[in-house]
Amino acid sequence: MMGGFEMWMEVLIADDERDLLDQYKSSLEGRGHNVTTCLDGEQCLKVYEVESKQIEGNDSATPFDAVVLDYQMPKKNGIEVAQRILALNPHQRIIFASGYIQETFLDSIKQLRQVTEIMKKPFSLQALADTIEDNEIYSELEKLNVDVAAIKELNPSHAQIKAYFDVLCRLQKGRTF
Repeated sequence: MMGGFEMWMEVLIADDERDLLDQYKSSLEGRGHNVTTCLDGEQCLKVYEVESKQIEGNDSATPFDAVVLDYQMPKKNGIEVAQRILALNPHQRIIFASGYIQETFLDSIKQLRQVTEIMKKPFSLQALADTIEDNEIYSELEKLNVDVAAIKELNPSHAQIKAYFDVLCRLQKGRTF
């Protein structure tokens, strides 16, 4: 594990490709994490809402250390799921798994009004584990999102989007794109 110490995390993953989902779960559980999986966006929201009720009253707590969402899923896509999750808990760490990096990135800024972590599919199981276990990425993104929140217009400039994308690439240490 990172830094030579044991790190156990609660992870929620939603992806409509069962084979991938099973690989993610097996790999992360092999590293000592507790993984909950869902095959579509609606199921993911139901699981998240149930788990959120368990921590009600603790404003700083999140039911999962990380939520990994496929961008394209049936019933509700990743952005729709992320919007609902962030409405329930604005401090929840969201990581998108997507083959559509630019589209996902733009949607996260325009619809979620924040920069989220993105992993370009396909990615290695090692890259997934490294990203989830790297809490520095999320704390740096929280700082960046203070800037994003300051952008009042719905359509940030191309230069602003490129700058945010460059920061995200640097924070993710070039692991997946």
